[in-house]
Amino acid sequence: MSRFELKLPQMGESVAEATLTSWLKEVGDTVEADEAVFEIATDKVDSEVPSEVDGILVEKRFEVDDVIQVGQVVAVIERSGSAPAKAVGEEPAVAAAEKQPEPRAVAEVARQVEQAREAVAPPVVSSGDRFYSPLVRNMAREEGIGQEELDRIAGTGKDGRVTKNDMLAYLETRGKGTPAPAEAPAAPEAPAVQAPKAEPPRPAAAKPEVGIGEGDEIIPMTRMGKLIAKHMVESVATSAHVQSFVEVDVTNIVAWREKVKADFEKREGEKLTFTPIFMEAVAKALKKFPMINISVDGDRVIKRKHINLGMAAALPDGNLIVPVIKNADQLNLVGMARAVNDLADRARRGALRPEEVMDGTYTVTNVGSFGSVFGTPIINQPQVGILALGAIRKMPAVIETPAGDFIGIRSKMFLSHSYDHRVVNGALGGMFVKAVADYLEGWDSNRDF
Repeated sequence: MSRFELKLPQMGESVAEATLTSWLKEVGDTVEADEAVFEIATDKVDSEVPSEVDGILVEKRFEVDDVIQVGQVVAVIERSGSAPAKAVGEEPAVAAAEKQPEPRAVAEVARQVEQAREAVAPPVVSSGDRFYSPLVRNMAREEGIGQEELDRIAGTGKDGRVTKNDMLAYLETRGKGTPAPAEAPAAPEAPAVQAPKAEPPRPAAAKPEVGIGEGDEIIPMTRMGKLIAKHMVESVATSAHVQSFVEVDVTNIVAWREKVKADFEKREGEKLTFTPIFMEAVAKALKKFPMINISVDGDRVIKRKHINLGMAAALPDGNLIVPVIKNADQLNLVGMARAVNDLADRARRGALRPEEVMDGTYTVTNVGSFGSVFGTPIINQPQVGILALGAIRKMPAVIETPAGDFIGIRSKMFLSHSYDHRVVNGALGGMFVKAVADYLEGWDSNRDF
């Protein structure tokens, strides 16, 4: 029967790998087309990966907690309805059989190989709280790692399990601290100095315990937390971050929203928050300054045709996810409000689809929802800019009129624009955020929604 290789699909432009979190099917199970086979997680979204064909799952190539690269084969499915090999013709089957070694000979060779491996390193087993997957045990056996040495390797998987990546990281450093055999001294009269006995290298994962005091609590980072941390560090290392700040008077917007929000919800069935208003302003500014709506690929700049706004949303566990509003510049305020409310709600419920966190061209984050006046957000790679919305506050301000200046109470906020100074200079970065501010300050208080 023909076999279909189920690969890890592309989960987003900047996503190169994912963690296998669970298998939904076991070897031998029947699988239908579009039925989920396994679950994966990235720093952006948790998702199920479905089969593209009907058939039977015959092979699983990764264990839970393994990190898989995009495009790697994760599972093999034997298609349903395919003709068995013997139906093609008897002669080729006989010829093939004649070329194959005798089953007993194959078994004998396998037994000898297994004995040779066991002679290099005794088999390792799970013990106590230490569980080792078949993959890890095989790697230990092939590399000559015994039980005692394996038990010293710190695991980063679920419940402290040792994963494939933990083994690979350990093998990279294994033996580097062992000195080469000493040669006979050239001068016999020189006093011999006994070198200290080299200790086995300790994995880097064990170092955080240094400096932990009595009563301190150790809280392991979540899987998503570790992935986010990795991407944040990579972004800072990749882009030359600079910031521009603008203070905006949003008094007219605050008054207009207060006036229309009840009618808006009654007529459209959606709550009207400030977020869609701000997203509309950003989309208009990106259309005016298209060289902010770009990505960097090596020494090339990719100017994006579509304006797809990422909207950073907080999750119940404290992590962030960035659903994307596609073609945001083509939405009116009602359409923007629906998109914002829908994506924010499903982000909190963990119900986003992979394609809904892909292909963003610019990101907006609302730090004001946590009471922050302004912030300096980190760019969401491979984009080149991100805008932080500060808290709206009532402040005394100088109001200019034809009759003279006076002090009044106004609703104000800060916009913080972080951008990649490799490709966006200060003038462009400043003009862009000023365009967003001008649009908000010029809000028509009499407009319909």
